[in-house]
Amino acid sequence: MATVGLLGTFDTKGIEYAFLRNRIERAGCAVLMIDAGVMSDPEFRVDFTRADVAAAAGADVESLIAGGDRGAAVATQAEGAAAIVDSLYRQGRIDGLLGMGGSGGSSLVSRAMRQLPLGVPKLLISTMVSGDTSAYADTSDLTMMYSVVDIAGINEVSTQILDNAAGAIAGMARAHEVRRPDQRSRPLIGATMYGTTTPCVSASRRWLESHGYDVLVFHATGPGGRAMEALMQDGHIVAALDITTTEITDEVAGGSTSAGPDRLEMAGSLGLPQVVSVGAVEQITFAPSSAMPEEFVDRLCYQHNPSVTLVRANAKEMARVGRAMSEKLNRSRGPVSVFLPLRGISEYAVEGGVFHDPQADEALFEALRTGLDSRIELVEMDVSINDP
Repeated sequence: MATVGLLGTFDTKGIEYAFLRNRIERAGCAVLMIDAGVMSDPEFRVDFTRADVAAAAGADVESLIAGGDRGAAVATQAEGAAAIVDSLYRQGRIDGLLGMGGSGGSSLVSRAMRQLPLGVPKLLISTMVSGDTSAYADTSDLTMMYSVVDIAGINEVSTQILDNAAGAIAGMARAHEVRRPDQRSRPLIGATMYGTTTPCVSASRRWLESHGYDVLVFHATGPGGRAMEALMQDGHIVAALDITTTEITDEVAGGSTSAGPDRLEMAGSLGLPQVVSVGAVEQITFAPSSAMPEEFVDRLCYQHNPSVTLVRANAKEMARVGRAMSEKLNRSRGPVSVFLPLRGISEYAVEGGVFHDPQADEALFEALRTGLDSRIELVEMDVSINDP
């Protein structure tokens, strides 16, 4: 029988969790109850008490109560819950995880969900779904369901939401239970893509697939780059086809879709093979356009779509990007090849394109030529990036 873990703060939401357990069991799954509350025990049996959760984080629940710091207590219970959930999954005791909460509860539950590997069902019922959910999901494949009303009692609306959630996690858990542990037979390669580099990535993907590889394509908008590198760290992706490195530009120049300061470092630290190019690095991305800082307003801009405005990186910024890429790639422990398409690094940067600026592009190329170690293969091609 598939087993669902129910994780949350049973001291404040015990009635709702008891309702969920009943519905999940009626849907044909077993349930493990994990109480990450702090203040009091629920009036029903649990499999892991609040004291067990605190102990898993190296803490004492009574000390958390005495400390009076709610934020610190939530953070401690989140770490303990993550440790317990990870152990349960490794022991084969859960096939999915369900939790619910407001901002604090969602933070706690999602911390444990992010601990679970890709493909393990994770469902979070949250009051926060209508806003920015990046803090909860990050690069995880967790599913979020909007609670519509606050999670405070069983009523006409919450009954429908919780019923749907119970049915959803039960179905996902049963599917996970019968799924073979590893259905992958072809090596996975991670590739990065933007709308302005799609033809290049699509042609590369078709070639690789015809030669025995599977290709996971990631949209290079911040979360995409982080997700790709997280899958490298977890052992899923065995090589990188990092064609679209525009996230480096946003980190260097202050755009809104940076993947963080460590982008372009994971593959190298793991010794994975990398083929890297400079796709769309002339683009500083702002989404939405209203969020663009004042210093960029008078620059060469282009509205890529109603939600995204692009600013053309100048020669100084392009040189900084080239130096940043060189420093990161020079630390790589595995083989690296860097490809420079000299006639345009994106659809917009080719001759006649809105961002055509050969002088700025040359600043990027020269920074890479002078900055990359001699052991790194540098391939310069007198074509645009999307030339077949």
